[in-house]
Formats: sequence, structure tokens, C-alpha cells
Amino acid sequence: MTAIAITGATGFLGGALARQLLGTGHSVIAMGRNETKLAALEQLGATCIAGDLSRGAPPAPGTDVSAVIHCAALSSAWGAYAGFRAANVYATSSALAFARISGARRFVHISTPSLYFRLCDQRLVREDMALPQPVNAYAATKREAESLVQTQTDLDYLILRPRGLYGPGDTALLPRLLRAATTGPLPLVRGGSAETDLTHIDDVVDSVLAALRAPAGLPKRVFNISGGEPKSIRTITEAACARAGVAVRWRSMPSRVLLVAARAMEVASHMQSQRPEPRITAYGAGLFAFTQTLDISAAKAHLGWSPAVSFEEGLRRTFEVPA
Repeated sequence: MTAIAITGATGFLGGALARQLLGTGHSVIAMGRNETKLAALEQLGATCIAGDLSRGAPPAPGTDVSAVIHCAALSSAWGAYAGFRAANVYATSSALAFARISGARRFVHISTPSLYFRLCDQRLVREDMALPQPVNAYAATKREAESLVQTQTDLDYLILRPRGLYGPGDTALLPRLLRAATTGPLPLVRGGSAETDLTHIDDVVDSVLAALRAPAGLPKRVFNISGGEPKSIRTITEAACARAGVAVRWRSMPSRVLLVAARAMEVASHMQSQRPEPRITAYGAGLFAFTQTLDISAAKAHLGWSPAVSFEEGLRRTFEVPA
């Protein structure tokens, strides 16, 4: 049996993919840095490789590999550029090298819609839009990683840009939002009308499986992935806080004031030796101030994939403990 290799298998998406594939009888090579989580995947039947891809590709495994799913990345709105380049560019280069030496033909690269980010409203953004100047080091290095993948001539690659992943095991999106709500009022910009579309982890896993099943040589190679259900930031925040039992407070302010304050916080942080993450970054301010939703028609047409988990159902799966 050929195996499917997953980088970042100890992360949120990579772990969910590994468990799903193992549960359906696939042979999985799980790659990651968290040895405790790797041991748990090994108990489920995975072949595990511990290591840091930013330091080079691991040796070829002792089994045939049909596909590599590259989930490993550093995802944050704040941090040193060198760290992002190591985790997002060097590690992608290593993942591509591993795919070649292991004989894989399909390479599924997990990217990000942060590449589209602008400080303005953008509705139903398509994959072929002209990309703006990157908003931060994360977007810049993920864009460079995509370029690396797109230069490959010996791999049948597909690039997915999933929007706003959440669900059980999420340590970033909703947890960060809830923590912010507990530390003080959240900014209410333009009446809280800015919209985004989140994606439940189960839908993202299904989109990756659809990419694995897709026929070779698709003319379309980059796909937006989202829940396809735009909601206002205010609706998302209040619904998540209600589920978590967190009281949310709002403070109305003009978008210009919020952005100036965020830039000032970033400058103040850069002046400190440890460069702590500001309470709000310009990127975070933009998420509260401006709409960005994705056109997912290409994934529906070319991958045969559609989201199946509504936001209400996604919150239920996230916050309710199974009986």
C-alpha cells in the first residue's frame, strides 16, 4: 500500500487529516516536531518522522508515497521575519524535496487567503486576482512558498487557500478572539458590518481529500476554500462568546482611528527588545474594519467539493463535548 505523507501532522489541520486518513484505512507518514503528538498518531497506526523541515528534508521513507500534503507553517500576524521564512519558505523547499525523493506525484500545498489582504472591502475574491503588497511577514513568506510550488515541473501540485479554520483543537482563531474579549472592549468599526467567511476543520479536511482524488493535470491549480457563508465579525464574535460563556463588550471607533492605534502599537513593540505582539496589529484591525469573502466556485467546479458544515453547526461541534 502506498502512503500519504503529511507535514505539520502535529498541528491543527495536519493532525485532523492524519486521523481522518488513518481512520479510513490509509497508510500515513506523519511528520512534525511535537513528539508527544507524534506518539499518539503512531498509536493509531501512523509511521512518524520527527524533525524540523526548515533544517532540511528527511531521508526517503521505506515505503512508496503517493502524495504529500504540506500543512507545516508558521501562521501568525506578528513575529520575526526570519522565523516565518524558515518555517514557510525553507520548510516548503524541504517538503518538495521529500516529495521528489519519495516518488510522490501529487503535492497538496496548504496556503492562505491572507495573500489577498487589503485595507478595503473585498467581496467574493477570486484566486486569479492581482495580489497586493503583503500585509505582514506571514503573507510575504506564504506567497514566496506558493511561488516555489508553482515552479515544480515534476510534481502534480494543487494549492488550497482555506479561510479562517476553526473547530475542536483550534488554538488560534476562536481562542485568540475569546482571549481578546476577556481583556477589554473589542473595536466596533463601521457598526460591526465587516464580513468574513470561516471554515470548519471538517470542511477543510474534506477539501484536502478532494484535492487528493482530483485527476492529474487539472488546468486550475489554486483553490479558495471557505464555509461559503459570510457572517459579520460582530455576529461571529457574539456567537462564539455566547457559546464559551464570555461576556463581550464593544467600543465604537472610526476605522482610521483603529488603524492609527494599531500602527502605533506595532511601532512601540518594535522598539522593545523582545518585540511582544501588540494587542491589535494592523492586520487584526483590518479584519475588524473591512469585509473579505472568497469565491469558492472553482473548488466546486474542479474538485467537486462544497462546504457541508454551517457556522451554527460548526460552533456546536467546536464547543459541545461529545457524549
